Amino acid sequence: MSPDKILLEKSEPCVWNPSEASLAERETPPFSAWENVRLARHPERPQALDFIHALFENFQELHGDRHFGDDGAMLAGTAYFQGEPVMLIGEQKGRTIQEKLKHRFGSPQAEGYRKALRLMQLADRFHLPIVSFVDSPGAYPGIGSEERHVAEAIALNLREMMGFSVPIIAIVIGEGGSGGALGIAVADRVLVLEHAYYSVISPEACAAILWRDRSLAPEAAEALQLSSEHLTTWGVADEIIAESSEAAHVSPTESFEAVRTALLKCLAEVSAWPAEERMERRYRRFRALGCYASKDYPDFQEIGRKSPDSPGN
Repeated sequence: MSPDKILLEKSEPCVWNPSEASLAERETPPFSAWENVRLARHPERPQALDFIHALFENFQELHGDRHFGDDGAMLAGTAYFQGEPVMLIGEQKGRTIQEKLKHRFGSPQAEGYRKALRLMQLADRFHLPIVSFVDSPGAYPGIGSEERHVAEAIALNLREMMGFSVPIIAIVIGEGGSGGALGIAVADRVLVLEHAYYSVISPEACAAILWRDRSLAPEAAEALQLSSEHLTTWGVADEIIAESSEAAHVSPTESFEAVRTALLKCLAEVSAWPAEERMERRYRRFRALGCYASKDYPDFQEIGRKSPDSPGN
């Protein structure tokens, strides 16, 4: 099966049982990592355009990367948030079959990332804060996208976003798939909805690589610890935005208002920093990810020598 067809396979929707107790009424974590992934992919979950229309005024979508063409999976344009102009970037999946094909299920191609970069550079020039909505299973792996150097386009975004002087807020609203998500998420603050996830690889791809069996995706999701709580524990995300008492697709209005509140707070905080300090903080935030101290870990060679299966034991 070609990579294009693998990407376009329909994910199994999460079946929501309204008779179940709400999250607030449960004493134990209500969802496994795999259930959380399925919630993030729910077909009725609010998408980027839903948040844009609910939270912003006078959205003017802009098109094209000025090199090859436009990309329906990547939305970009100016809008007003609480009376102040901002630049919006968002990954859109679509709902109907026609929309999903147009948006390629939220998987941008090279021209999508170049369009996003062009408009973020415009925002930096005119001192507009940048707000990005992340919701992508990953960058599109088609032949045309690879021929147009999608990996280079993502890498360029990472480099350029690190040097923008304006505030950047990224919000993971559904799936945050590897470089496809990171290409618009080098931000001063990374917020994540309660049932969204952000990962270097999808659980299906992880299971296929490690165990050669995509059906083991639930086990891979647990191993990858795909939950918003783990993202904040590791410092990958700065804040969890609570969804409604059940999930964002059940009562999207509550999620919209929670995002509005979090975005207002973060924009006010980040905008108060001097530009040089903002860029330095952003750089240090991402450079600190994944750091560890080996001296805090035991001597694994010594553990191996003490193992019953070790030679000589």
